[in-house]
Amino acid sequence: MNNERKTFIILTPGFPENEADSTCLPLQQSFIRLLKELYHQLEIVVLSFQHPYHKIKYKWFDIEVIPFSGRNKGGLNRLVLRSKINATLTELHKTKIIIGLLSFWCNECAWIGKHFGDKHGIKHYCWVLGQDAKKENKYPQRLKPGPKELVALSDFLQDEFENNHGIRPFNLVPPGIDAKQFRPLPAEKDIDILAAGSLIPLKQYDIFLQVIAEIKKQIPWVKALLIGEGPERVRLQGLITNRGLQSTVSLTGELPYAEVLHWMQRSKIFLHTSSYEGFGVVCIEALHAAAQVVSFVNPMYSIIQNWHIARSKEEMIQKTLKLLKTPVTEFARVTPYEIEASVKKMMQLFAS
Repeated sequence: MNNERKTFIILTPGFPENEADSTCLPLQQSFIRLLKELYHQLEIVVLSFQHPYHKIKYKWFDIEVIPFSGRNKGGLNRLVLRSKINATLTELHKTKIIIGLLSFWCNECAWIGKHFGDKHGIKHYCWVLGQDAKKENKYPQRLKPGPKELVALSDFLQDEFENNHGIRPFNLVPPGIDAKQFRPLPAEKDIDILAAGSLIPLKQYDIFLQVIAEIKKQIPWVKALLIGEGPERVRLQGLITNRGLQSTVSLTGELPYAEVLHWMQRSKIFLHTSSYEGFGVVCIEALHAAAQVVSFVNPMYSIIQNWHIARSKEEMIQKTLKLLKTPVTEFARVTPYEIEASVKKMMQLFAS
């Protein structure tokens, strides 16, 4: 056994297939890269259950990634997947000193992480990140984690998990911004309204287009951008055409992460129409990009500067209109949370 270096294992449904894959789980990417930077004495190993779609170990910024290519298959395939992952963990346990297991989402990862940790006396925490707090998720009921094993991304998720599963996550680690990823602010902001995310029904981008259409009635020259790709794209493009918004709204498709941040910095308002969001990391990214944010979901009890909560589509229209009509002499960055604080707070749990 290697007695010189300790190992920290991360269990995740998916992971970037290479260092250029910037759009896959950007929060988790920032978290793991800074984890390596701050705790360079640790060996970090990532076990990725479903994606990438191959089983060849590889290095990602000098971090070992072991993919299992589960491809979200159920039934017997899931049992085989669990067996392979447990075998890998057992082998790692034989050859390394594992000081902790961190699961992203309360799902299959937490199932394996908790059972393996309990069996071998290794600390395991599960980071509740979003839709895993919903009632539809059956893993909490089957797994029955203790409150102190759970780490919520937001106050909202603490409440949601408790309401749906009867367990209140004891720990809270919000997401954070990696300021190094941002360019200097541009001299001017030439995009009025921006939205970015997967084009899926949950994000409600039809409401985004309805808001833009109403704003255009009062501000005919309004300029909006929608960044993202997904199954709703054709329908949304049709709505843009039907509402006569072709010269107002640009639908870009998926862009590299750095480009998304650049467009945020060129935007005055970031509109987040999602009906459900564990935190909405894009919102704090937009705040750091010196944009105002208007959203439906409020992640934290505390007020976050320049983040405006709307309780309805009509209120979202009014708040956005008011912001656009208010003269702004200077656009200021707002950074409510930093990724370094997120990493340190998480690792304090394993050290305690």
